[in-house]
Amino acid sequence: MLTEQIFIFIQIILLDLVLAGDNAIIIGMVASQFPNDQRKKIIFWGISAAIALRIIFTLITAYLLQITGLRLIGGILLLYVCYKLYVDVVKDGAKKQDGTNIEKSSLFKAITTIIIADVTMSLDNVLAVAGAAKDHYFLLIFGLVLSIALMAVAANLISKWIKKYKWIAWLGLIAILIVAIELIYTDIKLLI
Repeated sequence: MLTEQIFIFIQIILLDLVLAGDNAIIIGMVASQFPNDQRKKIIFWGISAAIALRIIFTLITAYLLQITGLRLIGGILLLYVCYKLYVDVVKDGAKKQDGTNIEKSSLFKAITTIIIADVTMSLDNVLAVAGAAKDHYFLLIFGLVLSIALMAVAANLISKWIKKYKWIAWLGLIAILIVAIELIYTDIKLLI
């Protein structure tokens, strides 16, 4: 019994390391386009939204697992987020480096983009951790807290790195695109 809990514990840590990175990439990419004071607000509100969504999804996970098509919708939303990040961070970011004056997105738009992504990514994370935790609710709560801590640290680092190294934004877009395609594929496979 203890061996099973240790295995589940390790599995949850590995899942959180991988899945919390997705949220952190989006929060970091969006925040990288703003001055430091606004960046901190965006990271705070983006992580706050992710926390709230993860708590809600954790409470209703059993019901969510039964809804076919939910991951398909989430994947489509992520494709939209990926497009928005490409336009706002990569494309407009390149224009800013060329000296072209581009009006920055509003703080509200940035937080909205993050929340749309958080809905999908948080659902994916909670479903994965809940599946790994099985009936071990203490481990499920541990996974939730760990993912939030990892996301906060990673989002700050990513937003700073993207400011220095624009190629990291491309890696982030590819990672988000892969998650979106996996979500869509998972549901389409169930529907067929």
